[in-house]
Amino acid sequence: MPVLAPVAAAAAELKAIFEDLHSHPELGFEETRTATIVADTLKRYGVDEVHTGIGGTGVVGIIRGKGQGNRRVGLRADMDALPITEATGLAYASVAEGRMHACGHDGHTTMLLGAARHLAETRDFDGTAVLIFQPAEEGLGGARRMLAEGLFERFPCDEIYGIHNTPDGKPGTATLCPGPAMAGAAFFDIKVRGKGSHAAMPQQSRDALVIASALVGQLQTIVSRNVGPLDPCVVSVTQIHAGSAYNVVPEVAVLAGTVRYFSDAVCALAQERMRALCAGFALAHGAEIEVEFRNVFDVLMNDAELSEAYLDAARDVLGAANVDGAAEPATGSEDFADMLKVVPGAYIRVGHAGTVPLHNPGFVLDPEVLPVGASVLARVVERRLPLGGQA
Repeated sequence: MPVLAPVAAAAAELKAIFEDLHSHPELGFEETRTATIVADTLKRYGVDEVHTGIGGTGVVGIIRGKGQGNRRVGLRADMDALPITEATGLAYASVAEGRMHACGHDGHTTMLLGAARHLAETRDFDGTAVLIFQPAEEGLGGARRMLAEGLFERFPCDEIYGIHNTPDGKPGTATLCPGPAMAGAAFFDIKVRGKGSHAAMPQQSRDALVIASALVGQLQTIVSRNVGPLDPCVVSVTQIHAGSAYNVVPEVAVLAGTVRYFSDAVCALAQERMRALCAGFALAHGAEIEVEFRNVFDVLMNDAELSEAYLDAARDVLGAANVDGAAEPATGSEDFADMLKVVPGAYIRVGHAGTVPLHNPGFVLDPEVLPVGASVLARVVERRLPLGGQA
């Protein structure tokens, strides 16, 4: 089975929606324009119910199939952009200064709209499709806010499926990693408070910048000298802020970064070692060092049985030879993991012709992947809620 016929027929419209969303990116919890377009489009497609304002700017659509079954399958797409200045040169590049859809969430939203159009038009399934358009995936906790506001109490799902683009230069392919598929993530902030002085007399200081710089190097030993070599873990310092003048030794320096992990025990070990290193540095240099951690993403766990069901849907669209069900885990993170902790499901990646990596100002999502993603999403609903049969 190729791309579903109703989706293929709507390819031009989907591309137009995608280009419009791409031109007008909105950051997490600010997706008011995007949410309005989503809600209006769902209504125009004949979706039975459209609910807005869930998790701030989230949208949920309900489509009932021809059958009278009571099972409910959820499909989820993210909507937010990133604080990146676009450098693609596209005719439909971002018109919002300092904001860009550099992760393809505009494409994911469009894919789910395409699936909604197909499902609302054909209704060849027995049960209910729950379409979840989520805000603020990029580290701001959009999934958790939707859950806290009663997402699955208001719109119960028996299983749920998510999707992401992959700029791997391999259009017409899909990959999935059963089990632990994406890393959990904790963000950290470290404040070093020393003693400032005139830059010409550093002996009078306890130089917070020097202390912080040395600490960055020592933090790199956490993984190499504490975590077992077969236990995946990444510790990355991604920010350092200190100083405001050429002739002043700064009193305060701030570090920030992230820990990625696939085991809660490994994450706890990394945090313990980080706190111990900071305490030691504070003692050695006569400084004060504060450490704060916050869990941002859980480990994304793909259900084994539902992973295979999702792969079957992808095989229907792309052919068995183009679908890989044994992909390696990724150290990137995804807050769809929070939904999967509540409702079992799976998360698939669809390849496209672009090769510039995600979160890059030159990232381009190939629009040819839009009907593919829409068809895979629609097909998993039809497979899991078959008319006159059991999934």
